[in-house]
Amino acid sequence: MVTLDAADLDTELSLFKYDNLEQLPPRYRDLEADERTARIEAALEELGDDVVVLGHNYQRREIVEHADFVGDSYQLSVEAAGSDAKYVVFGGVTFMAESADIITDDDQTVILPSMEASCPMAGMAEALQVDAAWAEITAAAPDADIVPITYMNSYADLKAFCADQGGLVCTSSNAHRAFEWAFERGDKVLFLPDKHLGENTTHRLGMEDRIAEWDPWDPEGKDPAEVAESDVILWEGYCQVHERFRVEHIEHVRTEYPDANVIVHPECRREVVEAADKAGSTAEICRTVEAADPGDTWAIGTEIHLTNHLQRWHPEVNVVPLCGEACMDCNAMRQIDPNYLAWVLEELVEGRERNVIEVAPEEKDLAKVALDRMLEV
Repeated sequence: MVTLDAADLDTELSLFKYDNLEQLPPRYRDLEADERTARIEAALEELGDDVVVLGHNYQRREIVEHADFVGDSYQLSVEAAGSDAKYVVFGGVTFMAESADIITDDDQTVILPSMEASCPMAGMAEALQVDAAWAEITAAAPDADIVPITYMNSYADLKAFCADQGGLVCTSSNAHRAFEWAFERGDKVLFLPDKHLGENTTHRLGMEDRIAEWDPWDPEGKDPAEVAESDVILWEGYCQVHERFRVEHIEHVRTEYPDANVIVHPECRREVVEAADKAGSTAEICRTVEAADPGDTWAIGTEIHLTNHLQRWHPEVNVVPLCGEACMDCNAMRQIDPNYLAWVLEELVEGRERNVIEVAPEEKDLAKVALDRMLEV
């Protein structure tokens, strides 16, 4: 474990945080779909109110059909915290399960079915990296009050770091309010890890001419003094799903469907957001399709599984993907295989907890501060 210089926190790279999580036992690897479904349903019936299953909007159908709640990551954590379930099984990725552990009661146990479900974007801003960058940036601007903001898609130690430095967490729907909160309290903002959400937010606030990027992967390509002159410093990170969308995808869908409306996630590139009719979080995308008139066409610029869900949930609306499945599949979410769900549930029936996600107490307390500040905006 390493102690951060800027915060009194011990941490390590995410690669090593959960190296004790377990792989799927061989006897579960070849389950047929019908048998698997029957075993999952039997385990859920046996566990009853002792378990709540959360399914992120990007999860495949075989997961969400067993979920008690389906939605955005933080919304799901709130639902878990409001339940009396002893066990929270999160069909999401690691940072989501961490957030659930942060806000649920101490007597609730959070389980992530697969150890491989680790968001690449969250891993692009390790707390150890940010700690080193913070030292350089603050040294280059010693008289400035810099407020760090981390997107929800980050690890708990980075949320804790931001809280310790007077910052907060944001979601894709309230990032603009988090920026306003930060500028009421400081001179500059360091936003991480998603540069595209950060850029789209600065445009929304009319601050697009006041940004610079910090690339931790290119030590020779940045000058701390030059970067620190900007009011908004964007970390070089991105979502591997949303970055794949291009303007030509929008042009193609408008040719194929002349009456189509296009909605994209604000994690997309700036030019894609500009070319779309609307941008919004997964919850906003769901609300938009739900409110559409029968026969309307909406092209969805986000992960393919949400598009598939919306097609099933709203057959009266023509819901089409902005590009093909290869463009929009989230590899991290894919790791929550339904066979893993069957395994962890049957283990709970036998009294064994597998793949528990537990945030260290001090880290949890500080991360909770950053989340509470988000709720103030």
